[in-house]
Amino acid sequence: MIPLTEKQIRASFVNCSRGEATRLNLPPDLADLDWERLDYLGWIDRKAPQRACVVLPVDDTLVGLLLRSPEGGAKRRRALCAWCEDVYSKDEVSLYVARRAGAAGRNLNSIGTLICTRFGCSKNVRRRPTIIEAGQDPDGLVQRRIEGLRERTQRFAREVLQDE
Repeated sequence: MIPLTEKQIRASFVNCSRGEATRLNLPPDLADLDWERLDYLGWIDRKAPQRACVVLPVDDTLVGLLLRSPEGGAKRRRALCAWCEDVYSKDEVSLYVARRAGAAGRNLNSIGTLICTRFGCSKNVRRRPTIIEAGQDPDGLVQRRIEGLRERTQRFAREVLQDE
């Protein structure tokens, strides 16, 4: 990802009002992030832990999604993240739900998926594969994982953008 500014992040949100986007608590360490090793930017709102956000490039456009975990906080558990699909990850996984954009969202339509609770997918896909996983092509496997993560996150964002 390219480094993002606060203004770019706030302007990217597609499934919340401008006022909600303005009031979101952004990660405090934007300047310190290793942007080259991120496929998306994801964080939990530190003042409202049931609210999380992801920002990712989709078709040369920046798309921000406001996510919510179930009431009372996310049920964190060991499961397979639908985005990174890392079977070796020790990260907890939570159900996150996104209101759809446009009229569908105003009609309270939403979609959900299981995602690494702390949004560590970019790190997980770059993990050095075991010899059993990679065989003779560990670098190729890592690249396929990265491409898979990008494809799955973009597919989720496109589903949010569908105005059904």
